[in-house]
Amino acid sequence: MAGDSRHSEQPERAAVAALAESFVAGLAEWIRIPSIGVDPAHHADVRRSADWLAQALVEDGWPQVEVWGDGPALPAVFACWPAADPDAPTVLVYGHHDVQPVDPVQRWEHPPFEPVISGDELRGRGASDDKGQVLMHLLGVKAHLQAQQTNAPSITLKLFVEGEEESGSPHLRKLLDDHEMQLGCDLVVFTDTALHDRDSPTVNTGQRGVLGAEIVFQGGTDDVHSGRAGGAIPNPATALAKLVAALHDENGRIQLDGFYDDVREPSTKEREDYASLPYDEQDWLRRNGGGAQATRGEPGYTTYERLWVRPTAEVNGISGGYTGPGFKTIIPAHATAKISFRLVPDQHPDRVKEQLDAFVAKHTPPGITARVSVRGEGVPPYAISPDDPANEAVLEAMELAFDQPVRFARAGGSGPAAVLRQKLGVPLVYLGATLPDDRVHAPNERVVVPLLLKGAEAAAHLWRMLAKAEIAKRLSP
Repeated sequence: MAGDSRHSEQPERAAVAALAESFVAGLAEWIRIPSIGVDPAHHADVRRSADWLAQALVEDGWPQVEVWGDGPALPAVFACWPAADPDAPTVLVYGHHDVQPVDPVQRWEHPPFEPVISGDELRGRGASDDKGQVLMHLLGVKAHLQAQQTNAPSITLKLFVEGEEESGSPHLRKLLDDHEMQLGCDLVVFTDTALHDRDSPTVNTGQRGVLGAEIVFQGGTDDVHSGRAGGAIPNPATALAKLVAALHDENGRIQLDGFYDDVREPSTKEREDYASLPYDEQDWLRRNGGGAQATRGEPGYTTYERLWVRPTAEVNGISGGYTGPGFKTIIPAHATAKISFRLVPDQHPDRVKEQLDAFVAKHTPPGITARVSVRGEGVPPYAISPDDPANEAVLEAMELAFDQPVRFARAGGSGPAAVLRQKLGVPLVYLGATLPDDRVHAPNERVVVPLLLKGAEAAAHLWRMLAKAEIAKRLSP
């Protein structure tokens, strides 16, 4: 499709361009609301953020707009715009409006909630994750209406923007149960996703799941003098270090019994797509490695495959005993390790928890009591076939907007895609236009505005395409 002059004549592109200035101004205004959901001191700001979005939707003409905020859940926003054709498919767009904390604030080059425009970038907390992409879809709806010269979208559109994604979506399942009828749809479009890079746009086809665990080794009730008891009682820190060392073999393979039994291998087409994406190790390390000097990982897989389609076990932190200045010669009473697992289809957090329990029991020596706790229910992995008809439509829409071939990729991070798929019972596809190096969750978050505009154009194309009978009739789960 690259080089097709018809792309520049698309009315969707002209509509996006005409609305671009007001779009950037609106995003900057929304960023100024510090909707840090994980911090109770900012819960009122999360409410303000939800109200801001609801008002923006009303001003855009959405006929049904609601803020869901009863009970312990932080406010979510729901909106619906029915198609003129009652038989048209229904598509639900998912995103979130809560943002990450800004620590360490001293590393920001400007106040995190005072957005700055620098060249073609808009900088501020939430610019990329996920306020920019939510508003991108609102812009896409307006461009679609203008391009089609109509007062209603070609398909029935629903929007669900939660306020707790950065907290692990603790109340998402209940929200989906409580509002099952309103959220009913034929397809979910997930916004919280990124392109491979600026010059190599991609359509995401999945995310890894995650399970976070804490392992505590308890010896005695108190720290004791290492000269009086050393060599005569077990040391929880030493025992835990041995467990952590046993977590992987010399090739990096995870040593939980049965851990790889449920791992689904990527298809040949997926591996070919990943291999065709540009890759330079030093450039990748510079942008993603946090100062690491070389890549490493499971033999037989590329860096992208290790990130997207292979599971991991990472030690996030180890503590125990005295770690202050100088020395304190003790045997600590307890030691703690925090570990996270990234999971791939068809692994499940519950099964991995059982495997971890068995591994810890196997590596707990006499005289030590072990306790394993996990964070919440864990997040299941999700993947959809590149050949799914909805995915084919997303790919075509992206190619129209980006004027070049678009490949498929996956994401190494995690999100509630599998929960949405399970609860709503319909396929889920990804449409986003941010970048892996947008510094989300870090100081100086940014978004590249021209990419958001292309993403909005792609969404506008997609709504038109999904109304076609040959696609619509194949969207049933």
